[in-house]
Amino acid sequence: MSSQTPITTLSPELQIRLKEHTEGLLNNIINTNLQTRFVQEFDGLRQFRDAIELLKGRSAHEAWECYHDSVPLTNYSTYEPFISRFLEEPCREEDVKDLLSPGLPFCLTKSSGTSGKAPKLFPKYHHQFMGAAPGRNLFTAKTCHMVSMTYLRVIDVLRIEGGSARVIVTASSSGKVRMHYDLGVEKDPEMIKMTLPNTTSPIAVGHIRNYRSYLLMHALFALAEEKLIIFHAVFSTLFLDLIAYMQEEWPTLLNSIENGTIPDFKDMHHVREYLEPKLLPNPTRAQQLLEIGESKADPGWLSRIWPELQQVKCIVTGVFATTLPKLRHYLGPDVLIHSGSIGASEASIAVSYSFTDLNLFKVTTEEFVEYLDITEDPSPANLVPAWELEIGRRYEIFLTTRNGLWRYCLGDVIEVAGFDPDDGLPLLRYVERLNRELRLSAFVSITETQIIEGILAGEKSLGQINEFTVIIDERASLRRLGYFVELQDALKPNAYSALHEVHDELRRINHNVNLHFGNKAIGEPTIRILKPGSFSEYRQWRVGIAGTAAGQTKVPVFVIDEETKEWLEERVMRELLCPAEG
Repeated sequence: MSSQTPITTLSPELQIRLKEHTEGLLNNIINTNLQTRFVQEFDGLRQFRDAIELLKGRSAHEAWECYHDSVPLTNYSTYEPFISRFLEEPCREEDVKDLLSPGLPFCLTKSSGTSGKAPKLFPKYHHQFMGAAPGRNLFTAKTCHMVSMTYLRVIDVLRIEGGSARVIVTASSSGKVRMHYDLGVEKDPEMIKMTLPNTTSPIAVGHIRNYRSYLLMHALFALAEEKLIIFHAVFSTLFLDLIAYMQEEWPTLLNSIENGTIPDFKDMHHVREYLEPKLLPNPTRAQQLLEIGESKADPGWLSRIWPELQQVKCIVTGVFATTLPKLRHYLGPDVLIHSGSIGASEASIAVSYSFTDLNLFKVTTEEFVEYLDITEDPSPANLVPAWELEIGRRYEIFLTTRNGLWRYCLGDVIEVAGFDPDDGLPLLRYVERLNRELRLSAFVSITETQIIEGILAGEKSLGQINEFTVIIDERASLRRLGYFVELQDALKPNAYSALHEVHDELRRINHNVNLHFGNKAIGEPTIRILKPGSFSEYRQWRVGIAGTAAGQTKVPVFVIDEETKEWLEERVMRELLCPAEG
C-alpha cells in the first residue's frame, strides 16, 4: 500500500528503469520456457523459435524485439489440446512433462466458470513463487484466512521409471497456498492436523465442502481469537456471508467457545477429530462476546468483537462495490478495507495501491504484461508495453507467463491511472470483462459495466442494494433486461420509480438501447426483489451442485442457464410494477 500521489508521466530515468525491469521479466520467461513442448510444437511459434535461436548470448532488449516481431496472439483454444493431455486415461509422464513449463505442474487451477462456459484449466509450476521464497510465512499478523483446501480430482501421472506423481485440480486460491507451503495432496493426512502460522483456522476447516459449515467454522475460530488483526477473503460477499451465518448461530458459537466443543454443523464428520483439539475452552472470551451481543444494527459491531482488527482484504470493485456500505457499517470508520487484486486463474496482475481509492492497483506481477488499446484491432503490432502506456486510456490485458502462456488474451479491460513515483510501475483501474455482454436483440448489447450502472441508478428509490444479477426477461413479447435484486433493508414506498430511473440510465449510457426502445424492438427493464439471504443460498447451492471451492464462488453479473433462472424465480418476493400496472 502507498500513500503517495501517482505521477501522470514517466521521467526519462523511470521509463528506462521500467523498460529494463519489464524486458528482464520477459527474457527470464523465454529462457525458462523456450524448450517446452508447447513452444517446440505449436506452429504459431515457428518464426519465433527460428529467430530466437539465432540470438545466442542475446540481451534482454534483443529478446524483446524478437518476441515483439514474431509471437502471435493466443487464447485458451490454443492451449486446450496440450492441457487436455492431463485428462487422458492413463496420463503418462512422457506426454505431459515439460508441457508449458519445465517439469510437471504442482497443480491445475480451474477457472470459476461463472460465465456459463466450461471451466478452463491452467497448469501451475513451482517457479510461480520466484519472488517470495516458498514456505515463508504468508501472514505476519493474526489472520482469518478463508481459503479452501479442497480439490476436484487427483490426476495420477504415471512416471517413466515407475510409480506416479499426483497432480490436483483445484481453485487458484487453494493452489496458491498449497504450492507456497508445498502442501501436495500426499501430505494431507499430516497437514490436516495443523494450523498455518498466524492464522486462526486450522487447515482442516479448508477441507469442509459445505459452504455454510465452512464459513461457520472460520467464524468460530475467529471469534475465539480476541486479538485478530486481519480478515482475508477472496470476495466481499464471502465475508458478508460469514457475518450473516455468525449472527444466525451466535448462541451455538458462544457455547462452543465456552466449552471448547465443535458444533454439529452439516457435512463435517470427516474433519471433526482434527478440529476438536484446536478449540480450547474459554469461558472468559465467551462472556466477552455475550456482553457485546449479536446485534447487527449498531455500526462498528465487528470492531467491538475484535478491538485490534485493522484490515479486511477482499475484492470490492466492479459488481462487488455494492457491498461497501454494508461492510463499512459492520466495520466502523477505523478498520481499513484492502481491495484485493486484479487477477484471474491465469495469473495475478496487480495489487491494491490505496486504502482510500479502492479501485487503484499497482502492477506487481512477475509475468510479462502487454496492453491493447480497446479502440485498436487485436494484432501483435498494436500491443504496447508498460513503458508506452497513456494515462486515461483503456486497454485489454495480454500475458506471457512463467507458467507457459504466450501473448494470451486475458479478457480484462483496465484504465491507466498513472505510475508509481518510486519505480514507474503502472497504476490501473479495473473496468470490466471484455466481450461480457448481454444481447437483447440483433442490434442491442449491454455490457457488464452498463448493467451495473443501470441498477445503481435506481438505488435511491429501491434502497441499498446488497447484490443483484440479470437475465433476459422473455415473459412478454419484447425481450427485456430482467434484474433480480436483494436489498439490505425494506423496500421503499415509491420503489416502482426505480423502473424509470434504471430505464432512463440505460438509454442514456447505451445508444442502441435508446434507439431500439424508441423503435419498440425491446421492452423496459424489469426488477424482481428476492427474499433476504437469497444470494448467500445461491452460493451454497452452486458449491453443492458444481463442487467448486467454497471460497471461489460468486454471483455472475448475468445468468444464461435455465436452471439458475428457475432457482432465482422461486425466491422472488415481489416484482416492481408501476401504479398503472399494479
